[in-house]
This record gives sequence, C-alpha cells and structure tokens, in this order.
Amino acid sequence: MSGQATILVTGVNGQVGFELLRSLQGLGRVIAADRAVLDLADPARLRDIVRELKPAIIVNPAAYTAVDKAETDEAAARAINADAPRVLAEEAARSGATLIHYSTDYVFDGTKAAPYVEGDATNPQNVYGRTKLEGEQAIAAAGCAHLILRTSWVYGRRGKNFLLTMLKLGAERPELRVVADQVGAPTWSRTIAAATTHIVAQGVGSRDADWWRTRSGVYHLTAAGETSWHGFAEAIFGIALPAGAPKVVPIRASEYPVPAARPANSRMSHQKLADTFGLHLPAWDHALRLCLGD
Repeated sequence: MSGQATILVTGVNGQVGFELLRSLQGLGRVIAADRAVLDLADPARLRDIVRELKPAIIVNPAAYTAVDKAETDEAAARAINADAPRVLAEEAARSGATLIHYSTDYVFDGTKAAPYVEGDATNPQNVYGRTKLEGEQAIAAAGCAHLILRTSWVYGRRGKNFLLTMLKLGAERPELRVVADQVGAPTWSRTIAAATTHIVAQGVGSRDADWWRTRSGVYHLTAAGETSWHGFAEAIFGIALPAGAPKVVPIRASEYPVPAARPANSRMSHQKLADTFGLHLPAWDHALRLCLGD
C-alpha cells in the first residue's frame, strides 16, 4: 500500500472506537465517524459516506452491545450487528478496501471444555450472539479483504462495562454476589486497539498488494489467561479498593437470572493471531493493572 491510506473508524465514542482513534494516528488519514456522521442503521447513508470518503481501510468497532436488551430489540440489534457490516463489506469489495470488524465469544455456546479455536462450530445462545454471527457471515460472503477479530469481556474506563459497574457498586455496597461458573478473558479496550494498530501498521507498511487478502479471515483477539466474573471482580477490588473492598460472594449463573443466556466457557485460543501477525497479548490481570493505573 503506497501513499497515505485513509482509515475510516466507526463508533468512535464507544470503548474500542475511542482507543482506536488515538492509536491509529500516524498510520494514515484517520477519519472519525460517530453516530451523527455515520448512522449505521441507515444503509443508504452508510453507502454514500463510504463512497464519498473512499477509505482504504474501514475499522468497524461499532456494535449493538446491550446483550439483554437485544432479546426484545432484535431488529435494532440486527441492523447494527449484521446489516451494517454487510453494507460495509459490500462497499469494501466494490472499492478494493479492507474491512476490520469485531465480533464476540458469544457466537459460541460455551459447552466446549477447551479454549475455542477459529474453526470451531458456532452456536450462539442469544440474540446478540446470533446477530454478531450474521455479521461475520455477511462479511465473508461479500468477498472483500477482511479481518474479523473476535474478542471477549471487553472493559475500559469509558462507556458501560463490568469494570465500571463493579467500581460503582463496590463503593456503595458491603457485599456483592458475582457469577463464578462462567470463565473467559477480560480484555481491555486499549489492548484491542493496540493489537489492531500493530496489524494495520504491518499492512500499511507491506509492499505486497495481496497482503490483506492473503490474511483475510477470523481471528481470536483476547487477553492471555482466564478467570471467572467473580475472579475479575476480586482482581478489580484488589487493585482499586484494597482497603475498603466489599465481600465478593461467588454464585452460580443460575442464581443470577438474566434475559440472555451467556456461555459458560468464553475462552478462545489466540494462537492463530500469534502465528499470523506475531502478536502476543498481555495477561488479563496485567492489563487490568495498567487500566486502573491510567
């Protein structure tokens, strides 16, 4: 790729989009698209913007992520998680651009005993997971050069996420009951953005015209290691509230009913990411310390 690439980033007010907008600086002409500029629920407007800007790379962290609300708001979730990625992929195929898109551990049912690999059978158990899988499938079907980066348990210092919820509740309550029989890898939004930026830097700096296409596909991008939601909560309080941490009581998921089913096993192998791009993400607890020390 020669010259200065135009990189279009969607969802820049979200956890990952906010970090991407900062980490991608220097790799090209980075254009931020928030909802006021780019309404992902408006396919015609979406096509017009992409054709007007002519990006070489489209990075799409925007998503409908209200997992429980999606159970009764399926049309809205599908519009953002499936239809918008399809339009972006079709426009990328039309112009020769590359699409980088983010997906989720929720495309799996969580019944596997070992970490999931990219080729494992998908079987989402909720509307959010189904619409995200539909987005993955639409991108692959469009035929554009693409990277689908599946991540898990995303947190950061912005937006709505488990970390911020725990910090709020931990300051208010002496005891919290937290699910201990669901396991995964909490992944800092900045880690996701940094890993993406390393990949983009490799692609932008490559002299191989087919660099993106020969690496197209699905990759798992999560922090290293694993824990439960209970373990994650205890780690948060151990760092952020060491003197006044609430008691964290482990419970089963069945004791905390929610509208959307969650996988018991959200662990995903990131060996393919390491083999292809040479990336080794930090351990989840190390990244958490960096996040809370920020």
